[in-house]
Amino acid sequence: MKRLALILVALSLAFSPVFAQAKSGKKIKVALILSGPANDQGWNAVALQGLKDAEAKFGVETAYSENVGIADSEAAFMDYASQGYDLVIGHGYQYGDPAVKVGKRFPKTKFMAIEASSSSENTASYVIACEQAGYLMGVLAGSLSKTGKIGIVGGIEQPSIIKILEAYKLGAKSVNPKITVFTAYVGSFTDVNLGKEAALAMADQGADVLSHSANQAGTGVIKAAEERGLLSTGDSWDQSVISPKSVACSTIYNVPVLVLIAVEKVRGGTFKGGVFNLGMKEGVVDIASYHDFESKIPKKAKTSIVDLKKKITAGSFVVPIVIKSTSK
Repeated sequence: MKRLALILVALSLAFSPVFAQAKSGKKIKVALILSGPANDQGWNAVALQGLKDAEAKFGVETAYSENVGIADSEAAFMDYASQGYDLVIGHGYQYGDPAVKVGKRFPKTKFMAIEASSSSENTASYVIACEQAGYLMGVLAGSLSKTGKIGIVGGIEQPSIIKILEAYKLGAKSVNPKITVFTAYVGSFTDVNLGKEAALAMADQGADVLSHSANQAGTGVIKAAEERGLLSTGDSWDQSVISPKSVACSTIYNVPVLVLIAVEKVRGGTFKGGVFNLGMKEGVVDIASYHDFESKIPKKAKTSIVDLKKKITAGSFVVPIVIKSTSK
């Protein structure tokens, strides 16, 4: 978090919205496309925070669209580009290809897709090393489990989600090679009931720690854990606010940093297409505090997680990236 603070301070000092607008005489317009509701206390909420930060720090004009499915994504990009927005951001892997496609029709507009793998001259994909935090959550879940069975629910089965679930399994097995890790993809980022049903099915099989990487659908996983008196872990945002008695820890993706970087590049005329990777080293990936679970988590587990964070940041340990689902 200290690294994040330094990055934000540096950006704030280096780029004044008053100076930028006085120089160009034009207020930059930035739009954000979200796969679910902006108030999901997770993946979409953290992106909206980035948009708000850009508005506050750089004085840009902003707009956003919620619950934009894959079928409607191209139209959403097209709509903002035709309105003269300078930067249009799609928050999710599924927005990469539509951004590139629309970008060909609007060469002067800049497009960005978070967690995608597509790029062009005016389209950039900013890839978060979510697998790093996923691995740590696996270590934590494996350390907390008393039954030797844990579970993690994914949203749509796509590379950006698969890599998290697979890293979670690797982390758990590093603690207990014999542990059983149940996985399920519910095919949705918004259906809370599907997330809850998948989690309850895992609990019925003996899983005593439930995790997710399913955006709003993941709220159902946390609620299932709370209902059964089990432990859970959150994703993208400090989700202990959803269930303080259940959520032991959460992954943190500092998406605001990505948004600020992209906006700054557009303002400075240095925005370029390409695929850019950022993780713990850049202050984009972290995990939340343990809150009320601080004294309940084994000291060995906490020490191991601290050591792993240092090694990941230093580059002496690289979490494997797996983008195809494997068996348990």
